[in-house]
Amino acid sequence: MGKFAVVATYEIASDQIGAFLPLLLAHRDRCLETEPGTLRFDVLQPETNLMLYELYENETAFEAHRNGASVARFREEAAGVERKLTLLGCSLIA
Repeated sequence: MGKFAVVATYEIASDQIGAFLPLLLAHRDRCLETEPGTLRFDVLQPETNLMLYELYENETAFEAHRNGASVARFREEAAGVERKLTLLGCSLIA
């Protein structure tokens, strides 16, 4: 089983990004510090919305992240922000 990447898009109103972004960045920092299988967690901002690129040691590490304490905390903290999340999981080729 090889490395596993996730490309995610948050559709979020522009007036909500200021409240949401600090929560997302704190979540990213926690994941990189406390989840050994989380290898990379980039936050990108195209003209609209927010995007993430995450890299994990393998799919098992992603599932541990997805079901972990930081994701639960982030969901709780960001509960008041209207958003839609789209995830695309990918096997890393090169």
